[in-house]
Amino acid sequence: MPQIWMTYDELGALCACGAMEARNLAINLSLDRRRSRDGTTRVKLDLALTARFLASVRESDFDLDCAIEALHNTHRQMAELLSPAELHNRRGLA
Repeated sequence: MPQIWMTYDELGALCACGAMEARNLAINLSLDRRRSRDGTTRVKLDLALTARFLASVRESDFDLDCAIEALHNTHRQMAELLSPAELHNRRGLA
């Protein structure tokens, strides 16, 4: 199962409520919450919310194949910036 982390604003958009209501929802559902390096708190979606998010992606007119290809390209570019030793260590093979 993928881990999907969202800000309170993003969770609110997913659940058709405001950021404060989304925060309360996260607390009531005991969702994992973490403050990111950018200072923004993000919430890890549970199984039901992940399913809702994935359904919203499938229902949108968004070109998912193009987005996946862009992610692969970005990953390749980032991997090229790392030395072979760094890449090896990042994959947990050290």
